[in-house]
Amino acid sequence: MAEDYYKILGLEKSASPDEIKKAYRRLAHQHHPDKGGDNKKFQKISEAYRILSDNEKRRQYDQFGPAFDNMSGQGGFSGFSDFDFGSFWEQAQQQGSNWSGFGFENLGDIFDEFFGGRRARKQDIKRGEDIQMDIEIDLEETLSSQKRVFSVYKNEVCERCGGSGAEPGTRLKECQTCRGNGQVQEIRKTIFGTITHYTVCPACQGEGNAPERACNVCKGEGRIKREKDIEVAVPAGVDSGQVLKFRGEGEAGKRGGSAGDLYVRVFIRRHKIFDRKGDDLFAEIPVLFSQMALGDDVAAPVLEKGKKVFLKIPSGTEPGKVFRISGKGIPRFSGYGRGDLYVKTRVDTPKRLTRKQKELLNRLKEEGV
Repeated sequence: MAEDYYKILGLEKSASPDEIKKAYRRLAHQHHPDKGGDNKKFQKISEAYRILSDNEKRRQYDQFGPAFDNMSGQGGFSGFSDFDFGSFWEQAQQQGSNWSGFGFENLGDIFDEFFGGRRARKQDIKRGEDIQMDIEIDLEETLSSQKRVFSVYKNEVCERCGGSGAEPGTRLKECQTCRGNGQVQEIRKTIFGTITHYTVCPACQGEGNAPERACNVCKGEGRIKREKDIEVAVPAGVDSGQVLKFRGEGEAGKRGGSAGDLYVRVFIRRHKIFDRKGDDLFAEIPVLFSQMALGDDVAAPVLEKGKKVFLKIPSGTEPGKVFRISGKGIPRFSGYGRGDLYVKTRVDTPKRLTRKQKELLNRLKEEGV
């Protein structure tokens, strides 16, 4: 039978979360290996605290405590030999089809518990945080790659200790609790037996070591906050709402950990002439009635500043006709070619006419035009 977690911490079963925390702090301080305490005793205290400080784990422990007396093994499948399945199914029927009374919401949770005893993959807990920011650019700036410089206040590698967190001339020492693994065993008791899980070491927070003497600049973090200018390239053809990733330009990692990434979300300012849809541009130009009727070459705007192209209007063109100008849209983000420019014609009715214009229009009217 497993040891009573309440007895390990010297508590009653009705102890409050605050009482559990105080008992753990007192006993951990007393038995910590770095202070000359017994390492096995310290691990038992840490194990008891991890279970009883978690409301869900404590509820399962309190509920299944008596049922564990019927299990002979200490891990995996061996705990089934003396388990009273009759009592188990009787309790299951009382709880109904929902397994939440046993600490499981569904059968998937059971199998998570059942196969959860494998050693967890050690995560990069030292990795720096990612940074996110937004920028605005003009539509014209999407025609070519743009260099942008940002001033960011973020964690950078400490120059004094080189990111190790240790004062120069000193070294990192192995954590006595996890023996440098960064993980400790957690014994979890379920209806299928006692299963071993691996969790982050509470003493070193998963790092496996700690500075023998902390750097007096970064206080053992291996990084310090400071202002830094970051230059990034915004590629041609970028679209509004698109997010660009710049690897390693985020926060510096803790004690030599890898840096986070910088994510830049791009917004494009609205243009007074052009609308954009994907890689294509859309514009509308005014055309005279006489040009629509007789045909003419009309200047059409393009996105390049100070440049125009001439659009051939055939005679008899209807108002609202759309013409396509190939290759005058936005550069494709993939880097191959450009989109197209679509120009819609519009006839503007003059609001003021000269006497001669009125005479000409009246003559056209008489001719049935």
